[in-house]
Amino acid sequence: MTDDTVLLGHGSGGQMMKRLIDELFLDAFGSPELLAGNDAGVCELPATGRIAVSTDSFVVTPQFFPGGDIGRLAVCGTVNDVSTAGARVRYLSCGFILEEGYPVDDLARIVRSMAETAREAGVRIVTGDTKVVERGGADGVYINTTGVGEVPRGVDLSGSACRPGDAILVSGTLGDHGVAVMSCREGLGFGTDVVSDAAPLNRLVAAVLDAAPHVRCFRDPTRGGLASTLNEFAAASRVDMEVDEDAVPVADPVRGACEMLGLDVLQVANEGKMVAVVPADEADAALAAMRGAPYGGNAAVIGRVGEPAGDAGPLVRVRTAWGSARVLDTLVGEQLPRIC
Repeated sequence: MTDDTVLLGHGSGGQMMKRLIDELFLDAFGSPELLAGNDAGVCELPATGRIAVSTDSFVVTPQFFPGGDIGRLAVCGTVNDVSTAGARVRYLSCGFILEEGYPVDDLARIVRSMAETAREAGVRIVTGDTKVVERGGADGVYINTTGVGEVPRGVDLSGSACRPGDAILVSGTLGDHGVAVMSCREGLGFGTDVVSDAAPLNRLVAAVLDAAPHVRCFRDPTRGGLASTLNEFAAASRVDMEVDEDAVPVADPVRGACEMLGLDVLQVANEGKMVAVVPADEADAALAAMRGAPYGGNAAVIGRVGEPAGDAGPLVRVRTAWGSARVLDTLVGEQLPRIC
């Protein structure tokens, strides 16, 4: 690329746009489907005839933060969403909305990060789109990704499948991403660097399914954190849930930052963690599988599914270290803007 910044001509459909696509996107992503140059990537359909599809848009500020960037986030977020269906993620699309004047070097860095993360996850980027808007019409770069995965026969996961006595697991420490983005954006120092947990978890999910074939559901606790995830499960399954506060893994710098800022770490965003609900007799196997998989070394059993919901409706309770209990509610309002 000879241009230093994104220009309106890069979205014109002419030679400048072709150069941007050929020299930046095709060079980095380079899947056979993408290199064919068609409006749609033609891919093999799974033998099972069942696919999982998810789409998401990423608008994080800043675009680069400790442990990741908007490109890694875009790939991980969609890979993880498709994985929650128990699917083997195979293909991604990516759409870019670029602001006139955005540095091409920064865009190239983001694209390289996406390519590296896609290779790590074992998925191919097969189609995409680029639009350029006038200066001031966007915050540098927005990315949309859509993922497609194959759902194996016999796998049918749902947040409505939780049953009394089931175990609740989380694949690692909570709150890392939200605190990392906040510290970078606001220039906060916490003594020890906090790094985003953005990571593709498709291999971790596959390992858990192999070890615990009757998993009820998976969910990646992004916006709203663990609190939103468990309240969604409880509402869908019409059951109460209980979490042991002492069992929830939280890194000390993140815990300290949340205490200082008055945040509930259970409501802070994550981008590389997975919550699973499994039958109690498969909990040990699921936990061992998580701990043996990439990004699952700090996995823990953090609670259980309680009895069917009473008149007050489904409730999620946190059992504190003092033996008391508090209701864990979903986040009200916007606690941490633009974390994904």
